[in-house]
Amino acid sequence: MADDYLVRIGKLIRDARQHRGWTQTQLAEALGTSQSAVNRIERGNQNISLEMIARIGEALDSEIVSLGYAGPMHLRVVGGRRLSGAIDVKTSKNACVALLCASLLNKGRTVLRRVARIEEVYRLLEVLNSIGVRTRWINDGVDLELVPPADLDMDSIDAEAAVRTRSIIMFFGPLLHRMDQFKLPYAGGCDLGTRTIEPHMIALRRFGLDIAATEGQYHAQVDRAIRPSRPIVLTERGDTVTENALLAAARHDGVTVIRNASSNYMVQDLCFFLEALGVEVEGIGTTTLTVHGIPNIDVDVDYSPSEDPVEAMSLLAAAVVTESELTVRRVPIEFLEIELAVLEEMGLDHDRSPEYSADNGRTRLIDLTVRPSKLEAPIDKIHPMPFPGLNIDNVPFFAAIAAVAQGKTLIHDWVYDNRAIYLTDLNRLGGRLQLLDPHRVLVEGPTRWRAAEMMCPPALRPAVVVLLAMMAAEGTSVLRNVYVINRGYEDLAERLNTVGAQIEIFRDI
Repeated sequence: MADDYLVRIGKLIRDARQHRGWTQTQLAEALGTSQSAVNRIERGNQNISLEMIARIGEALDSEIVSLGYAGPMHLRVVGGRRLSGAIDVKTSKNACVALLCASLLNKGRTVLRRVARIEEVYRLLEVLNSIGVRTRWINDGVDLELVPPADLDMDSIDAEAAVRTRSIIMFFGPLLHRMDQFKLPYAGGCDLGTRTIEPHMIALRRFGLDIAATEGQYHAQVDRAIRPSRPIVLTERGDTVTENALLAAARHDGVTVIRNASSNYMVQDLCFFLEALGVEVEGIGTTTLTVHGIPNIDVDVDYSPSEDPVEAMSLLAAAVVTESELTVRRVPIEFLEIELAVLEEMGLDHDRSPEYSADNGRTRLIDLTVRPSKLEAPIDKIHPMPFPGLNIDNVPFFAAIAAVAQGKTLIHDWVYDNRAIYLTDLNRLGGRLQLLDPHRVLVEGPTRWRAAEMMCPPALRPAVVVLLAMMAAEGTSVLRNVYVINRGYEDLAERLNTVGAQIEIFRDI
């Protein structure tokens, strides 16, 4: 019985290592042991202590291995340190998850370059693996290869992984071309209040998709006789809504016009990927997209998603809040121009390099150097708008920035039901934020940050905002259960440490 237990533990460790893209030698180096010892552990031929299991869980950042032993991940932050040097922006979280869903359109091999190694991606990979898609990390774990089966096994879908990501709703568009009926678990993700999928359904009904929601599942039926006969007008200019409509149109045998479409960064990356599959898309970057669909897509495709403008904003905000001089490299400037214009009016001192192209050959990048600045509160309120307006996901970072500016700033986060509420967690760290209603927060600065121990907010961007404030606060802070940060950022603590932060990752054992 004990031997069987060791074999099962070894298999979990092997799977987690392979999922991270590591060799046995790399894991051995991280643990300070030998490759042969790792090999024995994975084959179930070596006794293994709870302490070693916890160490392996930390090395692989795997909740599977650490479950029941090491507990959730926490951060210990020694604040009041200045950042310096340069840090690169990683590829876009939202583009990567859209492209993983889009890979279901293709019968051939898909290779995605420099995919974000984040929990959101891992959850989608678990779902894809469970329905028969073969995935593996290649080129030293940097790139991702996906090969679909001839027939997807939807009955075996990993529901536990699916409900932990809202991105699962982007399976609707590709799947309606592959089967006449299927089920998907309800979409999860951040706790941002009630978010209806009705705009998705309005668009996808035009392709014959009918959805009934019962018992924690979406039950989908496809009527092949129904086809779009006129332009599809989206009832909201949402990113995932536009992506779902694009995914449905990509394999529709005909021309589909999508109006009131989002032209945001992840939508553009998806359009570029569809073009690599052979689908013609007119109007990229505008609110009207014309898609010339191909009913059968069977190609080997190689694509590089572009950099993440929200991560770029996060790193920019880290420099501002800690009063540091920092160079943020590979910034997708087209999707950060409004934010920089607002910050310039507030008094931000910064330089920009000449523009250059991202690896996809389409997105414009710059290197941005931010210096310590005396900021003044903006005259107008900070509020998001669909692209090319101020990005919805960048609004929370202005709470931390406004907190170090002189004066009062009104932030109106009108999109989500309760995200603004989480911004008031900054008050635990010395901030002066007044919640006017579920969507509006009044921020008064400047702030004398102070260290604190607190739970991580359950929404991604407010969680990172709290982390940035902890980096600015003198003393030692603790941020507990940071899974939500790992959903959207790859090795954020370690990367911030390379430019002068002092953040320790630890777990309760």
